[in-house]
Amino acid sequence: MPLTKRLTAEFLGTLWLVLGGCGSAVLAAAFPNLGIGFAGVSLAFGLTVLTGAYALGHISGGHFNPAVSIGLWAGKRFDAKDVLPYIVAQVLGGIAGAGILYIIASGKAGFGLAGGFAANGFGEHSPGKYEILACFVAEVVMTFFFLVVILGSTHKRAPKGFAPIAIGLALTLIHLISIPVTNTSVNPARSTGPAVFVQGWAFSELWLFWLAPILGALLAGFVYSWLGDDDDAAEVVVVEETIIVEDSAE
Repeated sequence: MPLTKRLTAEFLGTLWLVLGGCGSAVLAAAFPNLGIGFAGVSLAFGLTVLTGAYALGHISGGHFNPAVSIGLWAGKRFDAKDVLPYIVAQVLGGIAGAGILYIIASGKAGFGLAGGFAANGFGEHSPGKYEILACFVAEVVMTFFFLVVILGSTHKRAPKGFAPIAIGLALTLIHLISIPVTNTSVNPARSTGPAVFVQGWAFSELWLFWLAPILGALLAGFVYSWLGDDDDAAEVVVVEETIIVEDSAE
C-alpha cells in the first residue's frame, strides 16, 4: 500500500478517535438528565478504535496513536522508517478532530474552554486531583497493557478477525479505570489535539502525555517480542499410537 494512502488512513482514523472520544466527553457526558457519564465516554473511545480499525486497518494497520506505532516498532512489527511519518499524520489528525469538535461545541451559547475541552492533566487538572506520580504511573501501565493486547490480538497465532474487538474493549476498560486520574490519554495525538485549543496549562502538562505512553509502549513492545517469540513457542505434538494385538497360541 502506498505511504500516502497509509498516512491518509492514519490521519482519518486519529481524527475519528478524537472527534468520537473527546466529542462524547465534551458534548454528551454531562448533558442534563441524559448524560452518558464516564461509562459512556469510555465506550465511545473504544468504539472509535474498533470501527476505525475495521474500516481503515487493512490500509494502514490502524495505529491512530504515536505510542502504538512506536510500540509496534519495538515489538518488531513495524518498519522504523515509517514511524515518524505515521506520528506526523496522527498528530495532524488529532488536531483536526479537535478542531471539528471545537466548531461544533462553540455553536452552543455559553461554551468555553474553562471546562478543559477533554484535555489531559495532572494535579489540579486531573479530574480526581491525582498528583503527577500517580498520573505518570497510570499512563505508563495503561499504555503497556494496551500494547500487550494489540500485539497479542494481532499475533499470527491469535484468532483471526477479532483483533479490533479486543483492542476496542481494552481501550474501553482503560478509560473506565483512568478517566478519574488523567482523563485518560494513552495516546499522545489524542492529548495534543485538545491541548492546541486549550493551550496554557494543557500545553505545559502535555509532556507527560507524550513521555508516559511512549515509555509504556516501548516496554510492552520489548517484553512482547520476547514473550511471543515464535522460537520459544510451545508446540502441541500429537503422536499417533499404534496398538498391536497379537494372537497367542495356546
